[in-house]
Order: sequence, then C-alpha cells, then structure tokens
Amino acid sequence: MLKPWMIIGAVTLLVALGGLFIRPKDIPWAKHLDRPNWLFFEPAIPFIWTVIYTCGAISALFVWQADPGSVKTWLLMGLYLLIEIVTTAYIPATLRSRSLGVGKVVGASGSVLGILLFFLVLPINQSAAFFLLPYLIWSPIGTYATEQMIELNPREV
Repeated sequence: MLKPWMIIGAVTLLVALGGLFIRPKDIPWAKHLDRPNWLFFEPAIPFIWTVIYTCGAISALFVWQADPGSVKTWLLMGLYLLIEIVTTAYIPATLRSRSLGVGKVVGASGSVLGILLFFLVLPINQSAAFFLLPYLIWSPIGTYATEQMIELNPREV
C-alpha cells in the first residue's frame, strides 16, 4: 500500500523534473546574460532547490498527517502543487520566452503563493510552516537576482 510520504515524494519529484523541459536552443540565450557579481554560487542552485523541494514535501506531509483526506487538506495540497509548478516553470518559461520579465513575474508569483501557504499552514502545524522557511527565504532571492539581471540586461525584458 502506498503511504502518503511516497505519494507526496513522487509528485514532488515528477513536478521538479518538469524543469528539465528546456530546449537546447534556448541555452545560448541564457548563457550570454550578464549576472550580478554576488551570484557566484550559481552552480549550487540546483542543490539548493533540491533541499527546498524536499523541505516543501516534508511540510506537505505534516499538513496531510494533521487532517488526512479533509477538503481543507486537499485544497492545501493543491496549493503546494501550484507553488511547485510555478517554481519549476521559472526556467522553462524564462528561456522559452527569452524574457527576464517573465521570469520575474513567475518568481514573484511563487514568492507570494509561498507566503500565503505559510500563513495557512502555520495554525495547522508549526513544523510544516517551519519547513516552508527555506522557500520563503530563497524564492525572493531568486526574484531579486532576476531583477538585478534585468538591470544588467535591459534588452532582455
């Protein structure tokens, strides 16, 4: 029998793999973009997002365990899924549109949804809310980095 952690983990992994749907012809556009000097840790970003997605899955599991199968819990699971889809869509959407402006909107949307989820989850399970903190910290950093890249590459908005 499938356990909730297996289902949440599998869904998280499948959605996260959606970020791999980038076209090779879009990569040169991204490589030519100027980046802020403080973005020296860019090679670590995939690892950082792996940790964040894992924390999000743990948070979702805590919420599920608090009230399994209720309508409220299913709606929260939908919000977790939406946030992961929006977050995962950042790179493919930015690359395909060749627009840092699109990336900024997608990134900011994820940040706003993450804040909403945090406040909805906090009264249900404080540990679940705690595991959302990496997303709440990192997502605005990514959005800010995109804003900085817009300033360095004004023709790529």
